[in-house]
Amino acid sequence: MKTYLLPSLKLTLILIVITAGIYPLAIAGVGKLTPGHGDGETLTYKGRVVGYALEGQKFTKDEYFWGRPSAVDYNAAGSGGSNKGPSNPDYLKDVEKRIEDFLKHNPGVTRAQIPAEMVTASGSGLDPDISPAGAQVQVARIAKVRGLSADQLTKLVDEHTEKPLFGLFGPSKVNVLKLNIALEELKK
Repeated sequence: MKTYLLPSLKLTLILIVITAGIYPLAIAGVGKLTPGHGDGETLTYKGRVVGYALEGQKFTKDEYFWGRPSAVDYNAAGSGGSNKGPSNPDYLKDVEKRIEDFLKHNPGVTRAQIPAEMVTASGSGLDPDISPAGAQVQVARIAKVRGLSADQLTKLVDEHTEKPLFGLFGPSKVNVLKLNIALEELKK
């Protein structure tokens, strides 16, 4: 029995040191090299923290760009999707309501012009990004409400469009909070 017990205890202690000590310290060290130093990249406006770059927020006023809908109402403590499939009647009602709401606030836009991400929630419920098309489809509404030119807003969207990593990995995307901060700064 001693021949099995002692090696098992040694292995257990070694794994505890690795998994409860070395690994967490290594991950924390890598986190310190990232923007925000492991605490998340905060975004500020007028010297005040207004949110995190990688966490979606709810924008519903017509003067702002809207992000993706959230099944958890943007609650970071309970992130997640709705788990409703595309054939679920409740899910279809939710999507239809979002389409109607989007069309009501964006007259001149047709159903076919609405990008899917503007009416379907992300898997995490906290997606901070939309596609450039998702931002462009909102330009007319925001230009009218803010009294800005559509060209000025289109240029702003283009300036805040992040291209795929190395031109290959992932889609082009626009961070909604960063875009809305830049939009507020246009008023100056």
